[in-house]
Amino acid sequence: MAKQLSAHDVIHQIFDSETSEEEMQDASCSEDVSEEGGTTESATELETTDEEQSSSDEGPAEVTVSFWSKDGTLSWSSSPPMRQGRFSSENVMKMKPGLTRYAISRIDDIQSCFNLFVTEPIENIVISMTNLEGRRVFKDKWKTVDSTDIQAYMGLLIMAGVYRSRNESTDSLWDADTGRAIFRATMSQQTSHVLSRVIRFDNRETRHQRHQNDKLAPIRELWDKWVERLPLIYNPGPAVTVDERLVAFRGRCRFKQYIPNKPAKYGIKLWTACDSKTSYAWNMQVYTGKSSSGVPEKNQGQRVVLEMTEGLQGHTVVCDNFYTSYNLGKELLRKKNTMVGTIRRNKTELPPALVTNMNRDLFSTKFAFTDTHALVSYCPKKRKNVLLMSTLHKDACVSTREDRKPEAILYYNENKGGVDNLDKVTGTYSCKRKTLRWPMVLFFNILDVSAYNAFVAWMEVNPGWKEGKTFRRRLFLEELGKSMVTPLIQRRQNIPRALPSATLVRDIQTPEPGPSVGTGRGEKRKRCTLCAPKDVKTGTVCFKCRAHICKAHTLYCCQSCA
Repeated sequence: MAKQLSAHDVIHQIFDSETSEEEMQDASCSEDVSEEGGTTESATELETTDEEQSSSDEGPAEVTVSFWSKDGTLSWSSSPPMRQGRFSSENVMKMKPGLTRYAISRIDDIQSCFNLFVTEPIENIVISMTNLEGRRVFKDKWKTVDSTDIQAYMGLLIMAGVYRSRNESTDSLWDADTGRAIFRATMSQQTSHVLSRVIRFDNRETRHQRHQNDKLAPIRELWDKWVERLPLIYNPGPAVTVDERLVAFRGRCRFKQYIPNKPAKYGIKLWTACDSKTSYAWNMQVYTGKSSSGVPEKNQGQRVVLEMTEGLQGHTVVCDNFYTSYNLGKELLRKKNTMVGTIRRNKTELPPALVTNMNRDLFSTKFAFTDTHALVSYCPKKRKNVLLMSTLHKDACVSTREDRKPEAILYYNENKGGVDNLDKVTGTYSCKRKTLRWPMVLFFNILDVSAYNAFVAWMEVNPGWKEGKTFRRRLFLEELGKSMVTPLIQRRQNIPRALPSATLVRDIQTPEPGPSVGTGRGEKRKRCTLCAPKDVKTGTVCFKCRAHICKAHTLYCCQSCA
């Protein structure tokens, strides 16, 4: 049914329609002017949000500028690329960070954590090659060593690291008055010297043939088996640090390196990839120098990072300027990983506009972008800038701190120290001893890294262990060393002469007293287990199996023979 309108309503609608037509004409005129002159804006465009107002307060909008790289093959833009559609698949981790299910199911105590890394096949290599060398040196006088001997030898090395005694002589460690009782209680000083002399990791007779093609032949088999264990136990977090370590050594070695900015300066260089948060060593590789042809390797940094991160997906690789390059970022993206790292200013893929530091304000930042990479040039001091390349960061974010550092640099500073921290913690309680054989240096490094990785694994399973203690790692290493030497002490027949060591041996060999084994009042008498089916009642109980035994089946021995 049609609605009836009064004369007043009709007039009001007519004037409203005319007003709307005039507004539409004005709007179209303003749009024409803005297209031609570019200076007039519509009234609706003047209404800004709070974010736009804050950005306009910082300054006028920057005009997008293009930069060409030094070699003229790569174009950079001052504005980040516009991204539409779904997010890329980088940094989508396929593995859960932390211990693997394989490791969790095999951790029962502290020593079981260590045995995840120094496994039985690794021990068998040491045992067999040491016995082979011992028979070659001592002939028929050699006494065959077994797993208990090797475990105790490694346990004493760990205990020496706990006591910060790596530079202390064995005479001092085994001294009856000033030494530590656990060393004399475990084995004699002469036995320790013999083991240190003959311990080997390969067959000496076939070494020359293998050494022609492999500089790491004296310890290659053991090293490869150990490195294979590292990624099986622990999955790294989102950030993985790749860097170099220098294991101190000044003896004769074909691939000894000199790195002046390292504390040791001379030693064996190890490429290392570890978790940035926990410093868990996830992969390692020994640098054995140039190839046999003598030709220097090209793109060595790229090759090292790709090999160290083999098997990772969805992680961010943090590295320094020795490794970072534009091609490395592309290769990591192809493997679904990202990269953040400082870059050297002589790289040809960099634009000169960001490399120069002339006429730059303090704490100023310049950005350059491609479709996959971001380049940051930050001035922390006058006439000095830091260059950083990232495939993780896609925008020009700057922090609100006083120094106005970019977010990419803050991320790099937070995660760059994974390998350096590993050097620090392994050096604090290192089991390294003085030696002229470089395979022993790598063996000591294996023990140090394995002990630290075992500590990380133990704390993952038992985060409340020794809570409140500031030296939990030292307590962990102490318990680990004692558990490794205890089996040898228990079977030792010759008691040391020093009273503290003799007391320690007796305490370990003597079983803990159980319930009463006599026929005292209140003890329930039962039938003798060995006299059955005779009904011989007794209140004496075997201390080991807790079975009731009569006087006829009871043997007596002293504490030393128990």
